Amino acid sequence: MNIKGKCLCGSVELEIELASPVAEMAACHCSMCRNWLGGPMLAIDGGVLKGIVNESSITRYQSSEWAERGFCNKCGTSLFYYLKPADQYHFPVGLLDGDVKFKFSHQIFIDEKPDYYSFSNDTKNMTGAEVFAHFESEQ
Repeated sequence: MNIKGKCLCGSVELEIELASPVAEMAACHCSMCRNWLGGPMLAIDGGVLKGIVNESSITRYQSSEWAERGFCNKCGTSLFYYLKPADQYHFPVGLLDGDVKFKFSHQIFIDEKPDYYSFSNDTKNMTGAEVFAHFESEQ
């Protein structure tokens, strides 16, 4: 299933392939995501970037040695989190158009989540250490 997403000003459009019409969604509570987005990052897992319209309007910021964050350099819309070692993109759910159904399946960096919000969904929760251990075991 292919879906599209675009930034607020419409300068950048992404085409993303999903494995199924129900996309797994995660919340990242790390301090960098909260700083970048003003709250937790709600993103789909397993989306494959198939195409970009107007790539020159994307700025990639290397936020760590292992990741880049992409945003529109005209309106500032957050477009993706790119995990370099896994060659894997994570896309904010609010960016996506269409009739995508989401399953809120997990939360990461749960140990960095502030006390002022919480989700009532029953999810798998991972600390930052567990996230890093998981990615190291996949390489």
